[in-house]
Amino acid sequence: MTEFLQVSTATPEREQAIELAKGAVKGRLAAGSQIIGPVASVFWHLGEFGEGEEWRLLLTTTSDRYPELEAYLLKNHPWDNPEVIAAPIHGAQRCMKWIEDTVQS
Repeated sequence: MTEFLQVSTATPEREQAIELAKGAVKGRLAAGSQIIGPVASVFWHLGEFGEGEEWRLLLTTTSDRYPELEAYLLKNHPWDNPEVIAAPIHGAQRCMKWIEDTVQS
C-alpha cells in the first residue's frame, strides 16, 4: 500500500519557493505544491534565537519518491541546512490516486 506524504520547507523569498516548487513538480517528485506566506517564524538556529518572515512550501508526494524529493530540496535550497519535514497524509481516494499516478517514475 502506498504511503502519501506532505513535505514542507520554507524559504526567505517568495520566488525561491516558487522555483523549488516548479522544479519538484516538473520533475514529478511532487504532484503539486502550495506556497503560503509570508509567515512569521520564531526559531533557534546555530545556538541563537531568531525570528523573521518566510515563505512556506508544501508539496505532496509518495514515500517512494520522498528520498529524491528531499535530495532535490536540499541541493537547490537557498539555505545550507533547511528544515525539510515529511508527514503522512490521508485523503479522498481520487486525490491520493492522482498523487500516486503523477509522481510515478
